[in-house]
Amino acid sequence: MEGAKPFRLWTEIRQMFMIAVGAAIAAVGLELFLVPNSILDGGVIGLSIIAAKMTGMKLSLFIVLFNLPFLVIGFRKMGLRFVIHALFGVLVLSGLTAWLHHVDAFTDDLFLATIIGAVILGTGVGLVIRSGGVLDGTEVIAILVSRKKPVSVGQFIMVLNVFIFILAALLVFTWETAMYSIITYFIAYKMIDIVNEGLEELKSVTIISDVPDRIAEAIREQLHRGMTFLHGEGAFSGEPKKIIYIIVSRLELSTLREIVNDIDPKALVAIENMADVSGSNFRKKSQ
Repeated sequence: MEGAKPFRLWTEIRQMFMIAVGAAIAAVGLELFLVPNSILDGGVIGLSIIAAKMTGMKLSLFIVLFNLPFLVIGFRKMGLRFVIHALFGVLVLSGLTAWLHHVDAFTDDLFLATIIGAVILGTGVGLVIRSGGVLDGTEVIAILVSRKKPVSVGQFIMVLNVFIFILAALLVFTWETAMYSIITYFIAYKMIDIVNEGLEELKSVTIISDVPDRIAEAIREQLHRGMTFLHGEGAFSGEPKKIIYIIVSRLELSTLREIVNDIDPKALVAIENMADVSGSNFRKKSQ
């Protein structure tokens, strides 16, 4: 389709720009509020802060190194485009944290640094996720684990971060700053949801298109998700319609939109929040 190529190029440019903006915002939250006050976030960023404090090496270096294994796994399981977006975001975050490292912190008040830093960090990470990227590779693992085990993405990340905060308190920080870090994590996590317009971890998506079979085939190839065809009828035309119904994670939603737009830009895509899903082996990766 001739019209799809310019549309896809513009979409890609817009996504990369928003990923860069989100990563820049996250870097400000880290280097001007959290890191100077020994407050950390969870996941790879938290581990990177701990490693930087213990070794005296740059935070930017560990952000890249610790994310690389997760990106390799992401490439094998979620595709090249997702990894390109993720790697770009990680590199922008790494570069800007190095650039901002010598800028004085905005405040040395732990409470203000925690609240403001968490809001800024969560806003940045939320923009990156909304644009189809990630800054923390642990979310990739969490999604893959949740497909095969009866545990949600949020539960997996929460358990992981509990160990990270305990590790921080025992090795490099005090219990006081570790508790501030827990507050930071919760505020940042909430901000991610707010930036994503209240997105839950799972979304139900209904797709009405004149080429449902082509869209379904592309979804199976790129997302490896199962789906259901619902049989309907056009109210005005009276013609039969095959309607695609699928449930995806918030990180997969951006890729799903791209798939549909590439094949049928005129398709109707309806997205709804889901509080929970059970049964039918949903969390297992479709074969």
